[in-house]
Order: sequence, then C-alpha cells, then structure tokens
Amino acid sequence: MGTRRQWIAACLAGLTLLTLVFSRMDYETLMQPAWHPLGELGRAAALLSRPFWIALLLMVFLSATQDIAIDAYTIEATTTSELGVANSVRIAAYRIAMFTAGGLLIWLAGRASWATSFQTGTVLVAGLTLLALVLPTAPRSAAPPVAIWEPLRALLRRPGIWAVALFAMLFKLDIYAMDPMTRPFWVDRGFTLEEIGAILTTGRILATVAGAVIGGVLTSRWGIFRALWVLGLVQALSSLGYAGAAIAAPSKPLLAGVALFENFAHGLGTSAFVAFLMSVCERRYAATQYAVLSALLALGRTVAGAASGALAEHLGYGHYFLVTFLLGLPAFALLPAIRNAAAHD
Repeated sequence: MGTRRQWIAACLAGLTLLTLVFSRMDYETLMQPAWHPLGELGRAAALLSRPFWIALLLMVFLSATQDIAIDAYTIEATTTSELGVANSVRIAAYRIAMFTAGGLLIWLAGRASWATSFQTGTVLVAGLTLLALVLPTAPRSAAPPVAIWEPLRALLRRPGIWAVALFAMLFKLDIYAMDPMTRPFWVDRGFTLEEIGAILTTGRILATVAGAVIGGVLTSRWGIFRALWVLGLVQALSSLGYAGAAIAAPSKPLLAGVALFENFAHGLGTSAFVAFLMSVCERRYAATQYAVLSALLALGRTVAGAASGALAEHLGYGHYFLVTFLLGLPAFALLPAIRNAAAHD
C-alpha cells in the first residue's frame, strides 16, 4: 500500500498538477450563467459538471488524504514524549500555510491576477512535494495486512474508549462555539474590515503560532495529562475575556488584546489536545484511528458552529460568551477517566 511518505508525496504531486490547472482557467466566464432547457436545476447541474468543480472536488479529496497520511506519519515517527514539540511545529506550519494561501496569494491575485497567484502556488506545492520525497521513512510494524475494519475494532475494544470519544468532542467545544461569533463581535464594536484583516487576522495567526510552540514545549516537559489540565484551563479562560469585553465595552486596543489572548490560548490547548489524540492511536493503525478521533472533533465543531448564531442573537454577546466558557468545563470531568488512555504498542 506504500509508506506514509509515499502517500504524502503522491497527494502533493496531485495537488501541484491541480493548482497548475486552476492557473489556466478563465475565471471571468467560469461562473456566468447559461440558459438550460431544464431550468435552474439543469443550469446548476451544468455548472457542477464544469472542469473547475471537478478539479475542486479532486483537490479536496487529495487534501484530506494528505492530512490523514501526515497525521499517521507523525504518530509513527515520534514517541509519546515527543508529540508535544512535534505538534507545535505542525500547528505553526499550518498557520503559516493558512496565512500564505489565505493572505499572500490572495493579495498577489489582487495585485497581478488569479493566474499569477495559482502559478506561484504551483511552485510552492511542487517544492513541498520534493521535500516530502526526502522525509525519513517512519518505522512501521512488519505485521501482515489486516481487514479494513480491524483498526476500528481495536479502538473500540480499548478500555475507557467511551471517555476518550466524549473528550474528543468536548475539549474544544468552547472554542468552536466562540469562534464563529468573534468576527461579528468585532464588527459590532467598530472594527473596520481593513483593521480586521491587517491587525486582528495577522496578529491572531502569530498569537496561535506562539501558543502552539510554547504549548508543545510545555506538553513535552510536563507530560500530556498535566498539560491538558493546565493549558486546557487557560484555553477556557479566553471565553471569559470576550465576555468581559462584551460587558465592559473596552477600547479597540484592549479588545485586540482579548482577541490575541484567545488565539494564544487556542494554540496552547491545541498542542496538548492533538498530542493526546495521537497518543491514543496505535502506530500500526495510526491513519484510521486518528481519522476516527478527528471526525469526533469535527462533529463537536459542526454542532457548536451551527447553533452559535441563533444563541448569540438570543442571549446577547456577553451572556453567549459566558455560555461558551461553561461549554469548556465538562471535558475536565473526563480527565481522570482518560489518564491512562495512551496506546502501548
């Protein structure tokens, strides 16, 4: 089936080709509606059948596959004590990539053209493909192939897995409930789009990277369990910062400080949390088991995000952010039950 490194390189090679394809597309005429004999439904189907949407679906598929391969590679290539630092590097790199793709390349598209932006992206992804080819091969078990459902069955047989599953859904529920309402809150407090883009967005990325790096070092030094307690509590306190800002209506600099602290705390908590999830996975089943645990995390994010707008409108910002703080507390009740959840293989 190939090594994790081969999967990562293959996905990146595919993403390089797709990014090059996007650079050759005519975006001025791409989305122009055309008459269709079947009306709106037929026109929508025609749009979705265009090469742009096919390429976009392939890009999403390859990106998700690459994520799974990178997660599995990290688990296989590191010991439990190294996961904190390893994940701080991963989170920092992820944020830098977000800033590059969501900031610099969009800025380049505005200054030059979308074709130039995608061509630059093609060069960057091609460079990552070459780097993936020289990654050291992670040690893997020589065990014979197993049935596709065996990793899931092995995970479900683990003592206390119910607590791990609940913890995966709950630990970042406060952040995921708070995050969708932060931007509307900034706008309501008088921040312009330029200020949000230039000050808050850039500052928050840097704060998250700083939190991830410090959180990774502390997780490796303290151990995962202690880090979950301490860094998780700091993460939960960020909601109180927003609640206080909503009630006291501080100046813009103070509100910006609240936003930066939120992302710093988010980086701290994420380093410990991802290290924990990876420690739960058995090395031989790393890809499948981590994908399952990540899906539980995504479920919590989806539920929290879907309800955020209606609740914030009903409760008001101050009370809503207090509720998000309370959402972060149930996960701590599960910490004793997950203390010995790390895999031993």
